[in-house]
Amino acid sequence: MSAWNAAQSADFRGPLDVTRAATVVVDAQDTVIGWSPAAEELLGYRPHDVVGQPLGTFLPARPAPALPVPPAEDSAAAPVGPVRGSEIRVARHRDGRELFVAAAVSALPGPGTAERVLVVTELKDLRAWEARLALLHGLATQSPVGLAIYDTDLRLTWCNTAYELEIGLPFAEFSGLRADELYSGGRFVTQGYPHTLDAVMHLVLDTGEPILDLHFLGRPPSDPETDHLWSCSYYRLQDADGHVLGVCEDAFDISDRYRAQQRLALLVEAGRGIGTALDVLVTAEKITEVAVPEFADTVTVDLARSVLEGEVPATGGSAAMALVQVACRSAGAAAEAVEPGEGGPPETGQPGPPGQPVQRGEPPEQCRRPLPPVEYPPGSPQDRSLSSGGLVLDDTTLVVPLRAGNSVLGLVTFVRGADAATFDNGEIALADELVARTAVSIDNARRFTRERTAALALQRQLLPQHVPRQSAVDLAYRYLPADDLSGVGGDWFDVIPLSGTRVGLVVGDVVGHGLQAAATMGRLRTTVRAFAQMDMAPDELLTRLDDLVGQSAEEQWGELGTLDGAFEDVTTGATCLYAVYDPVSRRCVMARAGHLPPAVVHPDGRVSFPDLPAGPPLGLGGLPFESMEIELPVGSLLALFTDGLVEARDRDIDHGLDTLARVLGDRQASLEELCDRAVARLLPGGTTADDTALLLVRTRELDTSQVAEWELPAEPVAPGRARELATAQLRQWGLDELSFATELVVSELVTNAVRYAGGPLHLRLIRDRTLLCEVADTGHTSPHLRHSGDDDEGGRGLFIVAQLVQRWGTRYTRSGKTIWTELAFPSTG
Repeated sequence: MSAWNAAQSADFRGPLDVTRAATVVVDAQDTVIGWSPAAEELLGYRPHDVVGQPLGTFLPARPAPALPVPPAEDSAAAPVGPVRGSEIRVARHRDGRELFVAAAVSALPGPGTAERVLVVTELKDLRAWEARLALLHGLATQSPVGLAIYDTDLRLTWCNTAYELEIGLPFAEFSGLRADELYSGGRFVTQGYPHTLDAVMHLVLDTGEPILDLHFLGRPPSDPETDHLWSCSYYRLQDADGHVLGVCEDAFDISDRYRAQQRLALLVEAGRGIGTALDVLVTAEKITEVAVPEFADTVTVDLARSVLEGEVPATGGSAAMALVQVACRSAGAAAEAVEPGEGGPPETGQPGPPGQPVQRGEPPEQCRRPLPPVEYPPGSPQDRSLSSGGLVLDDTTLVVPLRAGNSVLGLVTFVRGADAATFDNGEIALADELVARTAVSIDNARRFTRERTAALALQRQLLPQHVPRQSAVDLAYRYLPADDLSGVGGDWFDVIPLSGTRVGLVVGDVVGHGLQAAATMGRLRTTVRAFAQMDMAPDELLTRLDDLVGQSAEEQWGELGTLDGAFEDVTTGATCLYAVYDPVSRRCVMARAGHLPPAVVHPDGRVSFPDLPAGPPLGLGGLPFESMEIELPVGSLLALFTDGLVEARDRDIDHGLDTLARVLGDRQASLEELCDRAVARLLPGGTTADDTALLLVRTRELDTSQVAEWELPAEPVAPGRARELATAQLRQWGLDELSFATELVVSELVTNAVRYAGGPLHLRLIRDRTLLCEVADTGHTSPHLRHSGDDDEGGRGLFIVAQLVQRWGTRYTRSGKTIWTELAFPSTG
């Protein structure tokens, strides 16, 4: 028989009830004068066998407490004592068996022979009934499950002690109230069911179907400040004839379990959001998004200013560290991420919650506009946390330090409203875990910030950040590293001013990405710039660069080749293109070392890729480089680029070159627009699998009025003639103030050419940003600056020249050499 069926068949009148128990009536002499059918059923005696017999014949007069009590056959019958007013006796059955029975005696006053009545039942039945009574009593007084009975009008008619404690009043004071009156602000949060108590109970009364484990969220009258969650079940009550009596509610408070689930969900959400970006401010903002409003009404994050710069705060003197409020979020308000140095408009200050920053003109709403830096008053929770290095709980404010190792990176402050409950131990542990995770992520972001700052500083040193204007060309450029985290790569470009208003144009590519490739690129760029200043021809420059790279690779392999073969900074395989453009002759000389040829766009819009001899990549050694010289009409466009621009996994290089040619063919667009279009068309989204450099130059020509050139014989009269020509030209240009210095320079250079070189001499003056003076001859020996002794008759001329000019140098050509100088124009101020 099931427990439910057993409960239905149970008779709750009790086994000693006179209507169902064995009943014996005796006179004053304990002679049986009445015998019920139940007594016959219990002891086996018929009425005519026992009426008139002494009671002691089958039921001794004295109880038998010392007799052993047999175990109850019913598992539900606990070994409890008999009902009050009864006693345990040993009865004799007609068949000779002894039965343990409970007997209760009641006097029968009045006329007649009947003196007393005995009610007898078998002891095991009594104990089973007593166990059921104990169960009901326990449910009513000791069970933690709140039980309540509502009538058909849904008015409370009975409740147990747990329910009474939940209400916080004696039952008499709230008996007859409806459930929705007791929990007016509560609601069911289980999906698919009505939200109110009244609607759920009506549903149970109407359908007769029980509803189990509904979650009800509300605040009990005994604890009106805290939300509680109950697991509730409802079932209809009806009598034996099926008449509906009402509905029973049982409710178990699962608030602790619910809060534990919320905390776990909050940790899961924190794991998804915190630490997904290597950015200090984004990471700080994430913890405010996670914690508001589920955990706190307001969350602020204050960091040491040094953390924003990628540094570690000092381990000592935490209380004095400079804090910056980087994130703040309040329930019902938009979040704010605060950049260092930003702030809102000052407003009339109003006192805020305990521990708020002391700031002039503080907004009345908390976190409306935080004004970094922040300073907390002495004794505030934040000040105490900084001083102790531990978390501080002050009423509804919880401050937890952001710790990384032995350093405090900042503070996280959790604030709840004045009507909210304070943080319990579980919530304090949760806050500590959230802040610990955030601290690890912020420390990682801080380290990344430091490394990125170092990488960007390196990049700024390795690549030109600002290319000065050139007389020879107009230019624009773009650089996109494949390593977008560090922002550095192995490609490079450069624009190098050369003597005679010429300009050197460089683009190169080092195998690999990141800091190793960038460091290698920096060495190559510096070397190219140094060689270019020596006025080397492009093929000679690449030859020297190739030798240097090959020697460097051999030295590196010799030093590190034994370390398990692990070496990443081998420069063999780097490519380079070097071109020199002369705006006077409009000639461009270029050579390449394994690099892609440039694109040349003629003034009419035709695009070509010169058949420039390829040359081997740098570092292979033993193979020559060849130069090509082409004439570029004024307004021609020269595009130098690396393979990362035109080559990709999803297209071949020819397709990329065709796309680039179509973009560059637009003669109406500016250089900046062409750069943007090329990047947009060839690198959609700005992403690239390889470093990319693009340098666009549009050629210019010096006006004939800016250049004066003469041929002089290599004779003693040449210096004097040169002085006359130079002085006259300066007078024509309005540069008479430079006549004295120019005469000395021209006289010295021409005199040296006549004395030490042969053939005709060429004198050229160029008026550009400076005054350039050049003397060319057929000799291949170069003058050297030296200090002359007191008794030396010569050797002072070149020293004097060097004192008069900004720069001077020697440029070798196939037919000889050119000595050049630059003189600054007189100040106009």
